[in-house]
Amino acid sequence: QVQLVESGGGLVQPGGSLRLACAASGFVFSQYYMSWYRQAPGKERELVAIITSVGGSINYADSVKGRFTISRDNAKNTVNLQMNSLKPEDTAVYYCNANSGRLRDGTVYDYWGQGTQVTVSS
Repeated sequence: QVQLVESGGGLVQPGGSLRLACAASGFVFSQYYMSWYRQAPGKERELVAIITSVGGSINYADSVKGRFTISRDNAKNTVNLQMNSLKPEDTAVYYCNANSGRLRDGTVYDYWGQGTQVTVSS
């Protein structure tokens, strides 16, 4: 049974920091791209950060570059998102995503966590 369990969300003041964590189980974590997405009220879900299976390539949304850092630990099956200098516009539900990429037979496996709320407000 595949599980992605996010934690670490909460209420923080502008300029503050939070560290989100995602614990994965039920699949071969080290073979999957891992990402963080977010969805604000009334907006579409957007990609925040993505890290390849061995961490060799990382990309960020322009809106979070220089403030957020994604990392993964393949030994512990976890992916983290360190968020610094938070802004009110970072307020959203943050989701952990695991994606296999297209396998040789064309199959793509895509898994989502339940989300964790991040609220940036004074």
